[in-house]
Amino acid sequence: MSKITFIGAGSTVFAKNVLGDCMYVPALAGFEFALFDINEQRLKDSENMLNNLKQSLQANVVVKTYTDRKEALRGAKYIINAIQVGGYKPSTVIDFEIPKKYGLRQTIADTIGIGGIFRSLRTIPVMWDFAKDIEEVCPDALFLNYTNPMATLTGAMLRYTNVKTVGLCHSVQACSEHLFKALGMDHEGVEEKIAGINHMAWLLEIKRDGKDLYPEIKRRAREKQQTKHDDMVRFELMDKFGYYVTESSEHNAEYHPYFIKRNYPELIEKFNIPLDEYPRRCVEQIERWDKMRDEMVNNAQLTHTRSHEYGSRIIEAIETNVPFKFGGNILNTGRLISNLPEKAVVELSCVADRSGITPCYVGDLPEQLAALNRTNINTQLLTIEAAVTKKREHIYQAAMLDPHTAAELSMDDIIAMCDDLIEAHGDWIPKFENRKTISFA
Repeated sequence: MSKITFIGAGSTVFAKNVLGDCMYVPALAGFEFALFDINEQRLKDSENMLNNLKQSLQANVVVKTYTDRKEALRGAKYIINAIQVGGYKPSTVIDFEIPKKYGLRQTIADTIGIGGIFRSLRTIPVMWDFAKDIEEVCPDALFLNYTNPMATLTGAMLRYTNVKTVGLCHSVQACSEHLFKALGMDHEGVEEKIAGINHMAWLLEIKRDGKDLYPEIKRRAREKQQTKHDDMVRFELMDKFGYYVTESSEHNAEYHPYFIKRNYPELIEKFNIPLDEYPRRCVEQIERWDKMRDEMVNNAQLTHTRSHEYGSRIIEAIETNVPFKFGGNILNTGRLISNLPEKAVVELSCVADRSGITPCYVGDLPEQLAALNRTNINTQLLTIEAAVTKKREHIYQAAMLDPHTAAELSMDDIIAMCDDLIEAHGDWIPKFENRKTISFA
């Protein structure tokens, strides 16, 4: 029996989206959906939810839970990864509250920035543990990574393990549709080209019947900027750098040094930036879960509509050999984006079919866009270096190279903040050498 293993299956809503999607794929009839999570109650919730969905959709699949990760992985053909190491408490709270003591504010803190760095440091070792099991019990499996920080985790897997990995996000497929809806434009029949890095890929071309739609987009965006709305940061970036970016304004506010600044607090109001947005969402989700649990877990009439997630469509393309084009995160091997580093993980068009996943060559990005990407890639590469070497100096350097952190704090404050974060995370991250032993020679 072929198997799809879902690691982090206690993410019940996301498991419903991705595995519910898979129930719509005739080519997956007879597959086992193997669920693994360290939270046994949430694992049981997801099992009940998927069995209800299986009955509603009359899907010919087997839902099975595991408390032994290696057994969950044994013989898997596809692996879906959706873990969060450290959770909201203690780790996310630490990622926000300690930097705040130094005057460093964040919005989401899951990609780069100081929050992204420490989320990487506690997640990469766990991913490498997965890789050891995968190499032993399912070495040919395709690992579909949905966990953030996307670029560092996918890069750590591709560079330091033998696991076939692709990173998947939600931002590419929603980018132009969201933009057109915000501007009151018709999205039907548009042709687009997107490339860059995760959460900072660029809408390089947007056309209909060969006509460039950017002039009208920019005209409407300038008008919309006259009143407050939820996408002001992205519109500002498009105005100054020429192109629309895939991920949301709350994310991009902290990827650049221009928006969250202690000396210019008026920018928060001007660009409608929701500081501490991710902790707020976490609290809301926790408070809503009891109600959602009844609606999802104990609902024998539970239904599902196939979502826009890429996972099921990639698996379907490989199983049927009907090609599917999607935005994937892979290593920039051979300089697919020729003005970004080869070690970087880039987000660009890929094609899935029976032969696997084939990336599409992009060439040069407009130089200003590549430059913005490189500012984030610098921190990503140093974060991976820290995880590999266990050298504390690389944590400091990753933070010093982060655009937002560097714009707000001195070197000494960055180092002190990193030390505080290392201490606060305790056993959630590996041991790094004591600062007193470090030489920056």
